[in-house]
Amino acid sequence: MVAGDGKPPVLQQMLQSKKVCVVGGGMAGLAAARELRREGHAVTVMEQSGDVGGQWLYDPRTDGDDPLGAAVPVRVPGSIYACLRLISPREAMGFSDFQFVPRDGDDRDPRRFPGHGEVHCYLRDFCHAFGLMDAVRLNTRVLRVAAAAPTPTLTTRQWAVRSVGLGGGTGTDDAQDEVFDAVVVATGHYSQPMLPRIQGMEEWRRRQLHSHSYRTPEPFQGETVVVVGCGDSGKDIALDLCKVAREVHLTANSSSVDEATTPAMSRMLASHEDKLRLHPRIRRLHVDGRVEFADGSSVLADTVIYCTGYGYSFSFLDTGGAVAVEDEVVGPLFEHVFPPSLAPSLSFVGVPRKILVPWFFERQARWIAQVLSGRRALPPEEEMLRSVEEHYRAREAAGVPRKLTHNIGGVEPLKMYEFVEKYCDLAPLEEWKKELVLSSILSMKDDAESFRDHADDGENVQKGLRAWRGLAARAQDKTMADVEVGADAPGVPDV
Repeated sequence: MVAGDGKPPVLQQMLQSKKVCVVGGGMAGLAAARELRREGHAVTVMEQSGDVGGQWLYDPRTDGDDPLGAAVPVRVPGSIYACLRLISPREAMGFSDFQFVPRDGDDRDPRRFPGHGEVHCYLRDFCHAFGLMDAVRLNTRVLRVAAAAPTPTLTTRQWAVRSVGLGGGTGTDDAQDEVFDAVVVATGHYSQPMLPRIQGMEEWRRRQLHSHSYRTPEPFQGETVVVVGCGDSGKDIALDLCKVAREVHLTANSSSVDEATTPAMSRMLASHEDKLRLHPRIRRLHVDGRVEFADGSSVLADTVIYCTGYGYSFSFLDTGGAVAVEDEVVGPLFEHVFPPSLAPSLSFVGVPRKILVPWFFERQARWIAQVLSGRRALPPEEEMLRSVEEHYRAREAAGVPRKLTHNIGGVEPLKMYEFVEKYCDLAPLEEWKKELVLSSILSMKDDAESFRDHADDGENVQKGLRAWRGLAARAQDKTMADVEVGADAPGVPDV
């Protein structure tokens, strides 16, 4: 992809400091806030929940009036289910100078693939270590982001941001309007459910919900449940349901089960042969409660759970059509980050899928922060647009469906590492970590149910781990200790 060499331009003047709004206080938003501050920008993070963490902030609530998550935006943004554990090893995930090391504490989870609560604790620690909480406005929903009205003295684009505090109500009477030099959209893509089109869905009167509304298996005690989709969440939820349901019927996204019958799936079916069944895709839902599959078989079900993924949604963003979501593509975006006609004042962190987080978010954020300050330069608008079109054509020529445009790790995993080399001055991912990630993926493909609890590290990974545990822990402890000292000392700036 043509994109320039990404090296810093010769600085003819002092770096610029911009007033920047970051929409979202999850993993991507916190990465953006830290890098923007590091580069000298004034940052305001707006987060609609009562704490930082985004999706990693577990919310036991669901929207009982909208279990399919059809409202845009959804009324309950959280999508995490209680049993969720990481599928990437913590050793390869952390921020460059704040590694995801196990820490002591009754509420901590030292496992290589910890549960969601450990990730939230880590993000809270990160905020504390780098003094980010004073930049975060919690319980603040962004209602609209649009280009600010031009003024005679304004020579660069600015953005008008309207937000509302959720502490005293959700109306717009208390809305606050502010103007920023730049906006970073970091709202993630795991809130707005995508639903399949299945004949009979609207007429089916039994329970239907999206995995967005699933938390624990207890409400499905003794039921026959059909789980649509055998991706990561589909397998997780099906296994969780096996604890209490009478039967669990998992459906593939094809007219035959052969494609879905991977070694990992075969192990799952054998381990739970008394309850778990695999079927081809659903053909129709019948009003009498039957779920008919593509092979003509059927089952009388109590509940259908759609584990069919999430789409991109930026209902607050008004760009006059310069940025749009179509066929699961956010575009046009240069390198999945900058819309060419609005760059660099508008950018996105966290659009790509199947990448190491927050490792990759940190690198996207670093690039954005340095472009805004003038330390780095973007190619001309025409060149960025041409690059985007070349990316689309290359994917199409390779037979990659358009909906996978932002899927980096699952289609071209090396692009994740190439991005860092082109646009970022942070160190690349160590080779032992790459080896660890690859071995974890292979283990998951062989045994999705228990791969997280079995380590089979090679010699290179073992050597890297020994050094990582010592150096990372000492560096993190020093950072946390410096913060404690700074918090007690007047006149000491934030870390």
